[in-house]
Amino acid sequence: MTRIGWIGTGVMGASMAAHLLAAGHELTVTSRTRGKAQALLDAGATWAETPAAVAARSDVVFTMVGYPDDVRAVMLGTDRGGDGVFGAAAPGTVVVDMTTSDPTLAVELGERGAVLGLAVLDAPVSGGDIGARNGTLSIMVGGPGDTYDAVLPLFELMGATVVHQGGHGAGQHTKLVNQTLVAANVAGVCEALLYAQRAGLEVEAVLASVSSGAAGSWTLTNLAPRIVAGDFAPGFFVDHFVKDMGLVLAEARRMQLALPNLALVQQLYVALQAQGHGRDGTQALIHALAALSGGTWPLSGVR
Repeated sequence: MTRIGWIGTGVMGASMAAHLLAAGHELTVTSRTRGKAQALLDAGATWAETPAAVAARSDVVFTMVGYPDDVRAVMLGTDRGGDGVFGAAAPGTVVVDMTTSDPTLAVELGERGAVLGLAVLDAPVSGGDIGARNGTLSIMVGGPGDTYDAVLPLFELMGATVVHQGGHGAGQHTKLVNQTLVAANVAGVCEALLYAQRAGLEVEAVLASVSSGAAGSWTLTNLAPRIVAGDFAPGFFVDHFVKDMGLVLAEARRMQLALPNLALVQQLYVALQAQGHGRDGTQALIHALAALSGGTWPLSGVR
């Protein structure tokens, strides 16, 4: 069994790490809030105080944190005063960042890791809290092919779709493609639900008709019922999604690529943050769109 380190036990990270532990691997974990790792500790994981301490005890280190600055701090130092993963990992250690982060940072970490004798992969995921719990995530991997091959058995414990996309940063670029698609999809689902309710339709009946047709999507199947039920608990935080869309738009500017639809959706999500919904799930976008029509979700009836 492999000695695995896991850094970041939030909404998705805790479930992902649990699959590795359940498969019999030795697991050392750390997180800024120890309580979020308690279920893993109860199941047999070992706690470490810093990312550096995790790296020193591990053959493969996974990170699943919030923002690119968090990735940099965990990898290169300053997180809780430690030296970071790169400063403590022995040569030959594999380091896998599963955070949705900056492709340029992924390239930098890959190159710096190689100098230290570390094998680095960027491997962001899609599938939300449901995919993390069920082990059905889509995992998009960038980095050396031989390292990908070595880590593939671990990826397969967490995901149903694992694809090597290319060199360092390719996994992050692929995830940004994913987030561009998700942004349009969530906005479309929210607008459709608002239309259905304002038209006086029975929303559950509408979903039964449209979910299996050409309009069907993961978002329609998994998030629309949550919206109807008034469940805005985070499978993926609004704050993190705004960050992701910002990464896409920054890369698009660099490539002189216009993405007007994504820019609009990001602004709607910024409005949602201003309304106090930054720690809600992405399905909370319905609130910002309802406000544009002079109401709140659920809207009043036919006009």
